[in-house]
Amino acid sequence: MNIDTLSIASARKALDAKEYSARELAEAHLNAIEHTNPELNAYLEVFDDVRAQADHADEVLRRGEQKALTGIPLAMKDNILIQGKRVSAASKILENYVAPYDATVTKKLKAQHAIFLGRTNLDEFAMGSSTENSAFGRTKHPLDPSRIPGGSSGGSAAAVKGGLALGAFGSDTGGSVRQPASLCGLVGLKPTYGTISRYGLIAFGSSLDQIGPLTRTVEDARILYDATRGADPNDSTSVPDSFFDKRSHKKKIGVPRDLLVAGVDPDVLQLFEQQLKKLEEVGYELADVKLPSFTFGLAAYYIVNPAEASANLARFDGIRYGLSEDGGDITDVYFKTRGKGFGKEVRRRILIGTYVLSAGYVDAYYRKAEQLRDVMRAELATVLENVDAVAMPTSPTPAFKAGEKEDPLAMYAADIFTVPVNLTGAPGLSVPCGSVVRDSVNLPVGFQLVGAHGGEEMLFVIAEQVENTR
Repeated sequence: MNIDTLSIASARKALDAKEYSARELAEAHLNAIEHTNPELNAYLEVFDDVRAQADHADEVLRRGEQKALTGIPLAMKDNILIQGKRVSAASKILENYVAPYDATVTKKLKAQHAIFLGRTNLDEFAMGSSTENSAFGRTKHPLDPSRIPGGSSGGSAAAVKGGLALGAFGSDTGGSVRQPASLCGLVGLKPTYGTISRYGLIAFGSSLDQIGPLTRTVEDARILYDATRGADPNDSTSVPDSFFDKRSHKKKIGVPRDLLVAGVDPDVLQLFEQQLKKLEEVGYELADVKLPSFTFGLAAYYIVNPAEASANLARFDGIRYGLSEDGGDITDVYFKTRGKGFGKEVRRRILIGTYVLSAGYVDAYYRKAEQLRDVMRAELATVLENVDAVAMPTSPTPAFKAGEKEDPLAMYAADIFTVPVNLTGAPGLSVPCGSVVRDSVNLPVGFQLVGAHGGEEMLFVIAEQVENTR
């Protein structure tokens, strides 16, 4: 087996045909992890029960009771709970915290007898676009270790691209699945808000967060999505199956060219235009569309996002769980614990979020940003009445060098095409569309499709066309 290029769908067929066992497939990945992970730092921990999980999957296969993911080795971002396993969100404040229950996603994967290889690195509490903000060292790009794999789900992306997992799950708050998928040449899906339960995902921005898959093919992304979506009584924001969009296929794609006028590398934009032409050649009509409010998406996101982060991270106080530093009084415990436990970017967002929620500024900033979200949702819904999806680049650049974007504002700008999708709650999917050359290295570029709420199936159909024509 060639685990560097093996898909979940192909592995399923091979396991069912008994070409190899789940144990052999798991062993191949464990060997690859042992050889490559010390350099990549994709995994923070490889679980000690992987072989036992594989043996159980083989028993299920022997009984002929297998499901779509039985025996498939997967990686999980280190902010998704697996009962009895450590989950740190790549933060010192939760370094030794052990999950007391399974996330809903974890339960669904266990029900299919998938194999959990380990927990992957991320920007601390999912705050970042490069996986340089981890308290446990940065993750490196599998194609060029001097570069970043994207973030915050950079560990999950590097694991799949580096042949260390057949698929992985990440979380996407402002592009944290799609952007690393783009930079690593993978398929990454941010589902419609509420279609995959957030129960058991360590909260960052509760109105923005969504768990999503990173895979090598569109078919694999569909398999992982189908295995984990659905209403959940433990998550009041999850949606029923009746919610999903049933519109007919118009074979028409909207392109918001006004948003692409600045900040995109010329060769990235050229690849995007070439992919649009390929879609035209297979029968798709292109239409220029206007999304003027999306111009302000980045500004709105970096008000809403820190505001929700400051509220969610208030629970990490050194009293109930996680790191606890001794102090002279309760206030001293708070200051010392949070000062030592949180990294620079987390502290920055907590401070900004507390500021925009304060009595003197909540109307001027936070409520204005929420009003803009309503305008963005309405604009996107209007555009999608006439087209199947909106297309734009996933990232304005390919993978950049580690340390290149020390200015936080420059780092935030890397999310310019992804954050509006989270603000609207719509689904977004990144699919590879070629590569550009930097320092003699071919670096992947992603093509992003944004659909109507519940319109994932439409995105899969179009993404398969992109996959087949690139």
